[in-house]
Amino acid sequence: MRLATIITLVILALDQALKWAVVVGLNLADVLYIEVLPPYVNLTMAWNRGVNFGLFAADSLWLRFVLVALAVIVTGWVWFWVKRDGARPMMQIALGFLAGGALGNAIDRLVWGAVADFLNVSCCGWTNPWAFNVADIAIFIGAFGLIFASGGKTPRDDSAGLR
Repeated sequence: MRLATIITLVILALDQALKWAVVVGLNLADVLYIEVLPPYVNLTMAWNRGVNFGLFAADSLWLRFVLVALAVIVTGWVWFWVKRDGARPMMQIALGFLAGGALGNAIDRLVWGAVADFLNVSCCGWTNPWAFNVADIAIFIGAFGLIFASGGKTPRDDSAGLR
């Protein structure tokens, strides 16, 4: 599980460093919008107090801590699952991405009261109304990585008991 730990720490550090550089360093929290490569890539400040795409958003303190606890519990459960499943390298890499992203967003909730989303990517005449961050990308990569890395296993042959 060493590989998973290293990747988790790298993703977590990258996520938090970029958030601080953009939100605080570039003062996006006050400026709210910075063109980077218009119209394709822009920085747009969005504080996500809910779950994905701001669903169930609320300013309640209890929801904030429930979401932090949920991120920690799910990360712990997936960590246990990967370890129990044999901790193959691809599973550890995917776990590292998922855990680093989930913990990065949990830290945001504790520090700022909401997840700091700021990346906005649009293309080909379509304007994306949502913003996201490095942790969101890592969670997506990790979740799909776990699906693909675990998909090749065959279930135990329990047919002997059916005869």
